[in-house]
Amino acid sequence: MQTEHVPSRPHQPAGPSHPPPPSGIGRFAEWASARENRGFADYDELWRWSVGDVARFWEAVWEYYGIRSHAPYESVLVSAEMPGASWFPGARLNYAEHVLGDEDAPERVAIIARSQTVGPVEMTFGELRDAVARARTGLRRLGVGPGDRVAAYLPNIPETVVALLATASLGAIWTSCAPEFGTRGIVDRFAQVDPEVLLVVSGYHHGTKAIDRRQEVARIRAGLPSVRHVVHVPYGSEPLPDTMAWDELLVDSEPLTFVPVPFDHPLWILFSSGTTGLPKPIVHGHGGILLEQLKVHDLSFDVRPGDRFLWFTTTAWTMWNTLVSALLRRAAIVLFDGNPLWPDLGAQWELVLPQGRPPAGRAVRPVPPASARRHRFAPARRGVRLDPRTVRRRRHAQLDQRWNGRVRRVPGGQPLAGRGAG
Repeated sequence: MQTEHVPSRPHQPAGPSHPPPPSGIGRFAEWASARENRGFADYDELWRWSVGDVARFWEAVWEYYGIRSHAPYESVLVSAEMPGASWFPGARLNYAEHVLGDEDAPERVAIIARSQTVGPVEMTFGELRDAVARARTGLRRLGVGPGDRVAAYLPNIPETVVALLATASLGAIWTSCAPEFGTRGIVDRFAQVDPEVLLVVSGYHHGTKAIDRRQEVARIRAGLPSVRHVVHVPYGSEPLPDTMAWDELLVDSEPLTFVPVPFDHPLWILFSSGTTGLPKPIVHGHGGILLEQLKVHDLSFDVRPGDRFLWFTTTAWTMWNTLVSALLRRAAIVLFDGNPLWPDLGAQWELVLPQGRPPAGRAVRPVPPASARRHRFAPARRGVRLDPRTVRRRRHAQLDQRWNGRVRRVPGGQPLAGRGAG
């Protein structure tokens, strides 16, 4: 079985005369140059190759990251027509197998969770593997198998990550929404996919406010006749009647294995916002998401083993799935659940600034070390209080200006490999 390919970074002595280590996209460009027996003069040339010869590019991505397939693919791309394109037919793999990897570094931190409902939680890759093995065993005991649907009415907490990976390991299909959604928003989504298992919380805290979700859970259950089992995840809230406790689901453990599935086998179902009619289900497959997320986290985000990756999101947004996928790079994912503005704007900075919160009354302006890979923020004017509407208008204008400039600099408005297996 192949291990993940992470090209080594040579030692770089400190000092202005020595360039920094190459970025993820730089390492890939060097490797691809040797593979293709050609040079890539700059980003634009690499981008043109990625969208001009999509089959060759995605085959390179497959090789570069050492994808583990339990059966070889017959070809890379059968047809480029959309809809109807077929990628890597014959391959059989599993997204969760790549996320959890081998037990080569079980003590490496995988999850750092902070919440306004419960205390801080950290999990190593070894602990994550054990929890997924237990959740997988519990789901199998409930009759979950390939193609079955598991739905989650859960916040951004470690148990949600565990349940997703356990579901994926079985070849079952995952879908999730955040508990701040009301009954109609949940039923409109989940009723379209007929889940067999529903995971829920009965409440949570948003800042200092306790949110009770027991009535919503009862209505959701009534609106989903396909649900055969409801699992209650304790999250600082009261137990729910006629449910299986999370601890009961995890009581037994079998060896962690992964069901090999076809490249395009459904992994999870996301939903559109529902602004025009019912929310539209969007299905992502094991293979496409695996290749796309490896590419995004390495080539776009430059996430490296041992990094810590935070994206403020809820489980109803696709960025939660992207957050989880940073585990593919052996980075620790930082989960945050609660009010991002409580008790003030400095709350999330405690997670990202080594020196902690900015002093009270001071502008939120991080001063990172020279080696840090962070965006710069302009300082606010001291002692001036602006109307919130004025702040929003100015912020939107800044974003529009940056976005328009960025589009003009990228050929055709396309990101690297903007079309393809993802």
